Amino acid sequence: MEKMLKNKVAIITGGGGGIGRAIAQRFALEGADCVVVGRTFEKVKQTAEDVETIGARSLALRTDVSVSTDVAQMVKETVSKFGRVDILVNTAGIIIRKRTFDYTEEDWEKTLNINLKSVFLCCKEIVPVMLRQGKGKIVSIASIAGQVGFPRSGGAYGASKAGIINLTANMAAELAPYKINVNAVSPGTIQTPMNASTVLETPEKRQRIIEHIPYGRLGQPEDIASAVLFLASDQSDFITGSVIVVDGGVLNHTSA
Repeated sequence: MEKMLKNKVAIITGGGGGIGRAIAQRFALEGADCVVVGRTFEKVKQTAEDVETIGARSLALRTDVSVSTDVAQMVKETVSKFGRVDILVNTAGIIIRKRTFDYTEEDWEKTLNINLKSVFLCCKEIVPVMLRQGKGKIVSIASIAGQVGFPRSGGAYGASKAGIINLTANMAAELAPYKINVNAVSPGTIQTPMNASTVLETPEKRQRIIEHIPYGRLGQPEDIASAVLFLASDQSDFITGSVIVVDGGVLNHTSA
């Protein structure tokens, strides 16, 4: 059976761990060469080594995706090495867990810059490459926090993820005539390093969250990687402007 991403080149931001690392590993298994991007070079280098071990080519880049010059250099180095960019996955993100009115202006700007501005900057640089190629796939990681409210999840986090969803819809409408698909994946609570030190830091907290997930377990990074793989592959060519919710049924669940 032919691999789903054979001969494709993918850029994965936030690729140093958690969801980003799982996506890079899954892409490599399906034949994609992966450019792994993040702010901590040691982490993205480890993911890149995983990709090489699986059998695909890789490139590890230390990049701050909230800085336009960094993003431009990222795309330049990718095209220089691989000649093209078929897939962009916007995974980079942070969360500052405070009540909205406890945020500082610095908290707000940092969150919006890393979570939302980065998506705009990466797309702005990569779309011209995809236009020349005549096709491309862009997948951004949103969150169900961008669709409903969660206490103490951080107002800026939810706002940034809602922004990703709306930005996805707008870019999809603009780019569909050029065969560039733009979609998003909206995770629920996923067992990642970012969550392990906060909402999942004790067995009691974990159990409380699981009790509110109809499917009865926490999400895993591999659950998100599977959805992203579908949207990055040719199997989703007629899907654009969509948000796939991967949350074990939380968003559509009511206890009433």
